[in-house]
Amino acid sequence: MKAGISMKDETVKLTKLNPKLKEFQDDLRSHYTAANKTAKKNQIVFVGSSLMEIFPIEKFQVEENLGLPLTIYNRGVRATTTKDVLDHLDTLIFDLKPRKIFINIGTNDIGFGLSETETLTNYRQLLTKIKEQLPETQVYVMKFYPINAVDEFIDPRSGETGRYSDKRTNQNLQAMSDQLGQLAETFGYSYIDVNEQLADSDGNLRKELSFDGAHLLPAGYQIVLQNLMPYLR
Repeated sequence: MKAGISMKDETVKLTKLNPKLKEFQDDLRSHYTAANKTAKKNQIVFVGSSLMEIFPIEKFQVEENLGLPLTIYNRGVRATTTKDVLDHLDTLIFDLKPRKIFINIGTNDIGFGLSETETLTNYRQLLTKIKEQLPETQVYVMKFYPINAVDEFIDPRSGETGRYSDKRTNQNLQAMSDQLGQLAETFGYSYIDVNEQLADSDGNLRKELSFDGAHLLPAGYQIVLQNLMPYLR
């Protein structure tokens, strides 16, 4: 019988029981803290979980001559939630005093079974702190990417194939995105949908753009990049 690829089981296990992931997160944030000391201020910051961390946006900017006036710094950290971002705001955002912030956080809140109320409360605190610390900064709250729970993907750990299995669905991702969009607007921030061409005709993440049904391959991020360009300029 083919195994399911359960991101919830894997990420919850790693987050709560496996010190290696915690160590990785701490090391990555330490790297960011050190890098912030020499980084340019008043630039662009990307903040979020693995969906942001593995976005090769810095590589794209260096190698593809995007013609952007500002430098992009990626401060994503895998397997993190809205609370994790709140706990590390200096490292992820404030040290850089960015002119623009792009946020994609909250899908792990759903995957880990956090309540909708808790996620929205954390997000409100996040936006409140940004407004207080960086009142002139432009903030862009990104709509969550679609997922694909219908096609089969190969699990690199076991070599077995299976479908993406998690508390996340395209329906609850859409519902939470809608609420985050409304929240962003109450702060005068922008809610942006950069998902055009990511989904198939049924609304599922296109199989060829993902390696597990939830996370994007570089080809998927190229699509997101093109959709982001009007906001990055």
